[in-house]
Amino acid sequence: MRVCFPVQADNGMDSMVYNHFGSAAAFIIVDTEQEGAAAINNSDIHHEHGACNPIMALGSSRVDAVVVGGIGTGALRKLNADGIRVYRSMEATVKNNLDLLKENKLPELTIDHTCGGHHGSCSHH
Repeated sequence: MRVCFPVQADNGMDSMVYNHFGSAAAFIIVDTEQEGAAAINNSDIHHEHGACNPIMALGSSRVDAVVVGGIGTGALRKLNADGIRVYRSMEATVKNNLDLLKENKLPELTIDHTCGGHHGSCSHH
């Protein structure tokens, strides 16, 4: 499985998972079968608020899942429509969240858990 973790800085598996998918500077992509990790830049970082294109943001990287602190409704719908499941991060680092994902301990995000704007309505921490 290939898992995407939005981050602000590439510190490998010790990178801190970012709270907003669309405005993350980069993504750490982890291949759980080959146990490798690579960083890619967010190709859609300068989008208009609410117009995130997560597939463009990931460039040519195909992933099966995303683990993030928060995400907008449009981005979540686009990812889900492409068969990508989205989970809420529960720990600070990529490594710790990956361990929880492998143990099926991360909650899957639904439309009820998305960011409705940046005025306190985000349901992430």
